[in-house]
Amino acid sequence: MKSTYVAFIGSGNLAWHLAPALDNTEYAVREVYSRNPAHAELLVERLYEAEVKASLDFSTSSCGIFILAVTDDALQDIVREIVLPEGCVLVHTSGSQPLEVLRYAATTRIGVLYPLQTFTRNVEVDLNEVPFFVEGANPETAEVLMDIAHALSDNVVKITSPERLALHLAAVFASNFTNHMLYMAQEIMKENSLSYDWLKPLISTMISKSLQVGPENAQTGPARRGDFETLDRHMQLLQDDEPAAELYRVISQDIVDRYQSEEED
Repeated sequence: MKSTYVAFIGSGNLAWHLAPALDNTEYAVREVYSRNPAHAELLVERLYEAEVKASLDFSTSSCGIFILAVTDDALQDIVREIVLPEGCVLVHTSGSQPLEVLRYAATTRIGVLYPLQTFTRNVEVDLNEVPFFVEGANPETAEVLMDIAHALSDNVVKITSPERLALHLAAVFASNFTNHMLYMAQEIMKENSLSYDWLKPLISTMISKSLQVGPENAQTGPARRGDFETLDRHMQLLQDDEPAAELYRVISQDIVDRYQSEEED
């Protein structure tokens, strides 16, 4: 590897957190490229000596590590367009995309650096507590990525692309779907002129209990206890919102089926 200097391609939520964190380690960020130069400028303002890169031609770059912090849809186009210096390491940060998505890049030193966390701009995240999952096309690249990850977090694991895809699927259920359920709860409260704040102690206790005793032991509610009368009343309340009613029905039926089969066993 020619140097430990880092270039970021992408300036979204992940780069907003990851680039400054790396910039405070031995892996200093020197260049930032974004399809939106204004976004790149904002990210560069958070870094010590980085500059905005106007194109994907990095052939004369002093950087030795190139991090693709872009959307999954943009990955293949970036890989086809980017011009890299000889001997560099190229990594993506996606949970769902395989290592092989980088196979057409002009380097054999490819890998994945995947932080398992939800990132939102201006919402602080302690990266030292975030698990990082690493994959390299060869042992040398994997070792470089392990070193980078360890500079950010104490929780670093090597996994394969199929394992990472399964991890990402589980994360979508655990994080994205959970948050969407909270959004739907918020909408129900709003439609009935009720305060969402009233639900916050319940939400906090539910998450804490699930982590403490396990989700299979923390499940409560009308579907868990087979209270079909209450389920029917809820469905009647949702009769004017077909998508919400169908979602309620499917989830409730899944809970009923899972716990009923356990009790029969």
